[in-house]
Amino acid sequence: MGRYIVQRLVLTIPVLIGIMLVCFFLTRLSGDPTDLMLPTNATEEARAAFRSVHGLDRPLWEQFVTFFGKGLLGDFGASLRFNQPAMSLVWERLGATSELAAATMAMALLIGVPAGVAAAYRRNTPADITIRGVTLMGQALPGFYLGIISIMVFAVWLRWLPSGGRGSWLNLILPAATLAFNLVALIARVTRSCMLDVLRQDYIRTARAKGARERTVLWIHALRNGFIPVLTVIGLQIGLLMGGVVVTETVFSWPGVGRLAIQAIYARDFPVVQAVVFTFAIIFVFVNLVVDLLYAVLDPRISYN
Repeated sequence: MGRYIVQRLVLTIPVLIGIMLVCFFLTRLSGDPTDLMLPTNATEEARAAFRSVHGLDRPLWEQFVTFFGKGLLGDFGASLRFNQPAMSLVWERLGATSELAAATMAMALLIGVPAGVAAAYRRNTPADITIRGVTLMGQALPGFYLGIISIMVFAVWLRWLPSGGRGSWLNLILPAATLAFNLVALIARVTRSCMLDVLRQDYIRTARAKGARERTVLWIHALRNGFIPVLTVIGLQIGLLMGGVVVTETVFSWPGVGRLAIQAIYARDFPVVQAVVFTFAIIFVFVNLVVDLLYAVLDPRISYN
């Protein structure tokens, strides 16, 4: 397994290089940040000095070589907007995003997996139809709409919860529930589909014939063997959540990486955008590697030797 991990890490190097290349040139297509960072009545001398300080007056290929060399060491330069190291800004916001992602995933797993198992076990019953209807609605409702409605109901009308910001655990409920609603629907649907396939297998009938308790059959034999596709979905969603869900963080004024990214894009803050994209890429690579390794834990037939 150690050799497999090393091979995977080596294969991620060209992926990260490609991401850095695309990110660098796409950010430059958005225009000159000098137009946004300086007042409209700024003199040409001030504009030239700003470009010189941030290296924007150099040829594009020279800017890329500097960016690439320092980027490999985790140095993406100083933010044009905050005048702080770009990577330190990302690390400051990563804790808030991790907190939101953990709460969201906990909600989604605690509700989505049991709902999917129940729907498969009670196939074509009123319980199954109800769960499928709720999951369909969960996947159809846009996150920003659900977030705004939840703020109006629970924060404005009922005044049970804060409308935004980060503070106590109460501030976490609305944004986490908004994100989890769509994720619960996805996990429940995938779990149901996988469980329906597994429950038809011969070893499930054998376990029941041997007198195994129905709870053991469902949660030990069936769910474990049908959980690999669910685990794949969970891994991808963790990567998205850790990358920062921009709309939800913006609606709830959650100070996470996603909100930082959208602010940096609006301000053409190249160093921060590049630092955020690179951090997203590292998170996705790490999560996918962990998910691949967990496959062997769930199914002993899978080997990476």
